[in-house]
Amino acid sequence: MPSTAASTRLTNRAAMVIAVLSSAYVGAQILADIASLKLVDFFGRAIDGGTFIYPITFTLRDLVHKVAGKRVARALIFSAAALNLFMAGFFWFIARLPAVADAGASTEFFGDVLAPVWRIVIASIVAEVISELIDTEVYSRWVARFGERHQWGRVLASNAVALPVDSAIFAVLAFAGTVPAAVVWEIIWLNMVFKGIVTVVTIPLIYVVKPEPAVAST
Repeated sequence: MPSTAASTRLTNRAAMVIAVLSSAYVGAQILADIASLKLVDFFGRAIDGGTFIYPITFTLRDLVHKVAGKRVARALIFSAAALNLFMAGFFWFIARLPAVADAGASTEFFGDVLAPVWRIVIASIVAEVISELIDTEVYSRWVARFGERHQWGRVLASNAVALPVDSAIFAVLAFAGTVPAAVVWEIIWLNMVFKGIVTVVTIPLIYVVKPEPAVAST
């Protein structure tokens, strides 16, 4: 049986890993929401700017799940949703405060750029919560069946189910009615392709982190 000191070190180490992963997860969520305000031309195809960073959140959630268990992963999902909602409210509040005259473009156009983040955030929150809860369940079922074997599969399987759901919900809620239907569809399938590539590239990360025996569970 490990000594108390060893157990404490192990717990502290796990806590630091969870803190880093959770911070990265929430940060990527917020950056994705803001970047999604811009639709960019990516090699002649339309894609929202958040696509370049958002896909990593699924792998980060998987890593938190491995280290800390399902309950912590679920708490992280809902915490990120709440923080994104707060961000939208904060931008709305700042946009409506009186601006200082001749303070520059960043002040003059702050509201024009960031105030519309509400629709993006709502779309992102709905898509995130639904898809990442699905990701959590698929991940758990994989671990329950295979244990520590085929860890690559838990990431690949959970993301393969969750990513199409996320892409479809987000694109429809965020852009339907404001851009042509063909552009919405283009955003959906490009999101799926890009997220799939990120999933494959980041699979090795699941082997880097170690579960905390005291807290981790399927």
